[in-house]
Amino acid sequence: MTVSDADREICAAAWTGPGHEPGAIAPPVFQTSLFAKDSFAELARQQAAEHENFVYSRGTNPTVAFLERQLALLERGEAAKCFGSGMGAIGAVFGALLRSGDHVLFVNNVYGPTLELARHLERFGVEHTVVTDPGADVASHLRENTALVYVESPGTMLMRLVDLRALTAAARRRGVLTAIDNTWATPLFQKPLELGVDLVVHSLTKYVGGHSDVVGGAVVGSAGLVREVFYRGHQLFGAVMSAMEASLVLRGLRTLPVRMEQHQENALRVVDHLQAHAAIAAVHHPYAAPGPDDDLVRSQLTGFSGLLSLELRDGSFEAVSRFVDALRVFRIGVSWGGYESLVSSPVRADNADRLAADGLPPGLVRLSVGLEGSRVQLADLDRALAAV
Repeated sequence: MTVSDADREICAAAWTGPGHEPGAIAPPVFQTSLFAKDSFAELARQQAAEHENFVYSRGTNPTVAFLERQLALLERGEAAKCFGSGMGAIGAVFGALLRSGDHVLFVNNVYGPTLELARHLERFGVEHTVVTDPGADVASHLRENTALVYVESPGTMLMRLVDLRALTAAARRRGVLTAIDNTWATPLFQKPLELGVDLVVHSLTKYVGGHSDVVGGAVVGSAGLVREVFYRGHQLFGAVMSAMEASLVLRGLRTLPVRMEQHQENALRVVDHLQAHAAIAAVHHPYAAPGPDDDLVRSQLTGFSGLLSLELRDGSFEAVSRFVDALRVFRIGVSWGGYESLVSSPVRADNADRLAADGLPPGLVRLSVGLEGSRVQLADLDRALAAV
């Protein structure tokens, strides 16, 4: 599985805006808070459509706008809006589209802070339901007041797939909007808008940025929905992406195709190796299950990222700690999707019941397979598994 030529061209596109005349390849960083106009009438005209005019960098900025254009092209969307973080993007979607009395249906294992935000919104009269079974009948869980179906596919921690065509069809029949966190697959390996999803959310901190030195988020979709998110979610909540952050994400975007292909190559070798190891009970990754030849995998994914999880046969907190602490190439830390390999785990000394309630098995460890090379990574994993 590989990256399309069209997406390679989008990622490598040169800057053509102001300042390109000397032949500048990288976009300028428009480090300015505002944009002066030639007349008051011009200011008034542009303020009336601030989503498409440069007035104040809390709203739009040329460097950020170039990144937004490229992300919209990659996702095959009409428009995109960038944010200061992935949670800023998710919060803007909820803030723009939901009101008191609405219900949100979450499908699959979903990023923890997203669900924390949903619980916080209960204070404002927004209800929610979580269905962790990726194969659940979505229509049976919709309510009269369901306003949004929010899904991750592949899902957090267990990387299971949801049939996005079936999910969006069920929601559309009831007039319900759909949104997906597409960070795992990136725009290169999954195009949710083409599968019927209304809005795509990304944490640009992960693979798109790719260097663990910038935090950002994005929302992509139709021009109308993104405009609504801009005015009611971005402008009012203020999770602004700066021009400097946008330039760092654009730098990452230029190498995204080659990096994702290398993440994929390394990860698939890690998956194959771990599946054959006696200390491992299961490996969770779409390549491992349901497998690369599965119809759903082939119809939704055009490639595999480097985020996976494993289950140790000894699922105790002590065994997980020994394994994690013995790793050297895989550094212990949160987040994922950077050049470096990382390891983390939801297992704690006293949370077995909480894991079971969330549908997560004991002994679960998450690996973000970086770019060091599979030989180095496999040697590190074998050394750590010997310590369990």
